Amino acid sequence: MLTCHIEEHGRLRPSSDTTALDAPNMMWIDLNSPDEDERKRVEAHTGLAIPTLAEMQEIEVSSRLYSEDGALFMTAPLVAQVEAGDPVSAPVTFIVTPGVFVTLRHTEPKAFRLFAQQAQRSALPDTHPHGIFLSLLETIVDRFADVLELISGDADRISNEVFRADEIADERPLETLLKATGRCGELTSKLRESIAACLRMLTWFGHPQNGYIRDEGVRERVRTLGRDLASLGDHTNFQTSKIQFLLDATLGRINIEQTKIIKIFSVAAAAFLPPTLIASIYGMNFQRMPELEWSFGYPLAIAAMLASAVLPLWYFKRKGWL
Repeated sequence: MLTCHIEEHGRLRPSSDTTALDAPNMMWIDLNSPDEDERKRVEAHTGLAIPTLAEMQEIEVSSRLYSEDGALFMTAPLVAQVEAGDPVSAPVTFIVTPGVFVTLRHTEPKAFRLFAQQAQRSALPDTHPHGIFLSLLETIVDRFADVLELISGDADRISNEVFRADEIADERPLETLLKATGRCGELTSKLRESIAACLRMLTWFGHPQNGYIRDEGVRERVRTLGRDLASLGDHTNFQTSKIQFLLDATLGRINIEQTKIIKIFSVAAAAFLPPTLIASIYGMNFQRMPELEWSFGYPLAIAAMLASAVLPLWYFKRKGWL
């Protein structure tokens, strides 16, 4: 889908009309899973070589951050579909030129929708292409913070269920907690990758040779974004450590539960071993067994078997093993 955003009094009005590409104040082109016709149309209008999905997925820095004829090509993986419960990390390309700002994506990060709505309602601080890029990046950073808050909330709930299980009425099974912890870890990993990639992208954008950092306003916004991303990166590292701790604690509880089950079987085996021994002795087929002629031999054997079963159980209970 091709969406053009036209600048009007500091705001950006979205338009899906193909003729909007020729508008004199068209400042942002958003390509969302474009078809070949839309790609060629944008390339013809801007003179840019729009990267393919395979090129966007390359992990080398030289393939993600480069310039061509004064246009800056920057690609970073962003997290999407977080609230849907199936988070994905997909590459998004930002192209900054002196005349137009182009974004290319094949997923739907929530930050894009939020920024488009915000830019339509209120005026942006800078409607030049590089200003729109920085404003969009600020929204992306805010979205990172929101996702981190979701992760932190999930981790706190898991922590309560792991360490305060006796105080919770609707405690989830340990297998469910283990899966929830794994999902938190997976999302944190994807988010950590996105934050690191955006920090590299911002650092490269602010390189003196690109020229944008000469403006004091741009320089201050880059500094602020850099500090925010560094802070989010530190918090992500903390969450990673916390989730690993919760994973170890959950596995520890599973081991404890398994140990309890094994202990029950061990106690049962120890308790029934003496009666089994007595029954085995008197079940032998020898001709001379004096006890077989006793009138009280049978009840004595039964009493011995009961006593040999009860005494070990009493001893285990006294020792606190049961």
